[in-house]
Parts: sequence; structure tokens; C-alpha cells
Amino acid sequence: MKKRLFFSIALAVLLPLLIVHVNGQNSNVIRHRVMFYNVENLFDPFDDSLTRDDEFTPMGKRHWTWSKMEAKLNGIYKVIMAVGEYDPPVLIGLCEVENRFVLNRLVYNTPLSKFEYGVVHRESPDPRGIDVALLYRPDRFTLQWKEFVPVIFPDDTNRRTREIIYVRGLLGGDTLHVFVNHWPSKYGGELESEGGRFAAANTLKRKVDSIRVFYPEARILIMGDLNDEPESAPVVEGLGACLKATSDCSSSLINIAAILKNRGFGSYKYQGNWGIIDQIIVPQSLLSGSHGLHTSPQRAAVFENDVLLEPDKQYSGKRPFRTFIGFRYHGGYSDHLPVYIDLLGNIK
Repeated sequence: MKKRLFFSIALAVLLPLLIVHVNGQNSNVIRHRVMFYNVENLFDPFDDSLTRDDEFTPMGKRHWTWSKMEAKLNGIYKVIMAVGEYDPPVLIGLCEVENRFVLNRLVYNTPLSKFEYGVVHRESPDPRGIDVALLYRPDRFTLQWKEFVPVIFPDDTNRRTREIIYVRGLLGGDTLHVFVNHWPSKYGGELESEGGRFAAANTLKRKVDSIRVFYPEARILIMGDLNDEPESAPVVEGLGACLKATSDCSSSLINIAAILKNRGFGSYKYQGNWGIIDQIIVPQSLLSGSHGLHTSPQRAAVFENDVLLEPDKQYSGKRPFRTFIGFRYHGGYSDHLPVYIDLLGNIK
């Protein structure tokens, strides 16, 4: 028993210290995996009088119960562990979570509790009551600052949506700026709703630019469900994210999701077509060199585990194994697949 316990502890300590092939040579570096996951309506079964969550109650249209919530939480825990390959991600961006209650159930009442994740979250002004959140491992990431950036709609100052989470912290001895997003959806039509995503893109760009005024080479990581493809106008024109890692990218913001899309990845399937609206965007400063915190497009992927997929009977191939199809409970994980990227840091 003691030998087994010692082995488990040793494995947990040694897993983050991976031998990674860098610049043609074997180097000892620390892998910091970062993931983003739209968890498809992670609600509790209680009625909140301040939000439109009535359908997620036992008597609501979706007949949402405590046992269904617990099953979903257990599924999300398993996805997180699988993405981390049993060294859970250092940073986890989430969207479509209802409140701090369900987040606490995830980090304290599943086996994730042993990793003592910290939680960055607050109730958003979204009318449906769905929020964004960031989970972080305090043994690897030292939180220095957190902020909830409201999205400003110039043409409708009364409109409300999810805030953008901004945190600053130390990861492997380097300062990392992280943004977690869930931009307005295409509900009502793509062109009709595009202004909402431009508003989110412009809000994010202003915040990123404010950091880079003082720290031009700041290490920044943007992740989230942008509800648009990498080549869309809000992402390219609004945020300024480039589709390729080239030196002529004026913003130096490289959309890793665009590169993944060119490699055939998709995180969301709509009417039989795979797209990648769950995106990771980084500046050239994170892609340059091999010292300090760095990464490359080859270290990013969509997590396409077979457990998260099912046959697509209506179209062809496979589709995400989702929790609901319409209002009918389907018992799956989410209608999105997680995306992740590995940041590498030198061992001191």
C-alpha cells in the first residue's frame, strides 16, 4: 500500500516535467496545458428569480434535476482529466456555466478537489444567467490581478451580455495575461447579430492594446467561444487576429484556431458542417524563441476523443455527444469539443 501511494505521488510530481523536443534537441521543459471548453448549459436545478433559467428546473421544459446536474459535472471532470492526460490543465476557461454554485460543485465535489483549483468568476449581466469562468491551479499559476470587462454596445447602451474575464499572473516565472470570452451568438441571423460580436471584439481589442502600450512584448492568451469562424469580420477586422503566423501580421495576434481549421480540426458542428468557433489566439511574442514562456501552433489541438462524439445520423460522420437535442435530454457531454494549447516554460 505504501509503495502504491509513493508511486502515485511521484507520478503526480513528475508528470508536468516532460521531455519535449524543442528546436531539434531534447530539452527539459515544463508543459503548462491550457484548455477552453463550452460546457453547454451547466445549470443547477434551482429557479433563480433574477435570470431566465426556468427551463432548467425539474418542472421546466428541460426537466433538469439534481441527478442530471451531478452526471454532467462528473462528465466535465472526466473531460478535464482526459485533456490533461492525468496532469490536469493549469488553466481552464469555461463558458455556459450558470453560477458559482455549479463551479464549486465541480472543483470541490469531484476528484478535481485534490488539485485545489482556484476560481475566477462573478455573476454576469447576461439575461439567461450564463457566465464565463477561469479555473487555475495555484501550485502552478500565481494570480496577481483579475477583472471583469463589460462589453459595450455603442448602438444600445442598455444591452447586456457576458463580460470578458481578464487575469494577470505568473506562470513558470513569466507574466501571462489571459482573456476568457463568450461573444454574442448568431441568434436572429448572422448579419443581423454581427454588431454584437463586433462590440465584443472591439472591447477586447481595447483591453489588449492598453496592455501592449506599456508591455509591447506581453505574453497574452485569448481563448473563448467567439460564435464566429476565424475568418469572420469581427475576428479579423474587429480584433485584428491574423489567419497565419506571418511576419506581416500588423497586430501580431495569431489565430491558432485558423491554423487548426486549415489542418482539418473542428470544435462545433452545425447543419452537417464542422467549424471552429472555440478559439485560441496568441501574440507573436509567445511564438518567438524557446526561452521563457513560449508555444507553437503545433502544440494546439481540438480534443477529439471518441467518448465525446457519436454518429451523425442526419448528415454523416460524427458529431459532438451533446447534453440536449432541442429540449430533449440526450445525456452527453456538450455540443462543443474542448480546445487546448501547451505553453512551454524552461526549468529553473
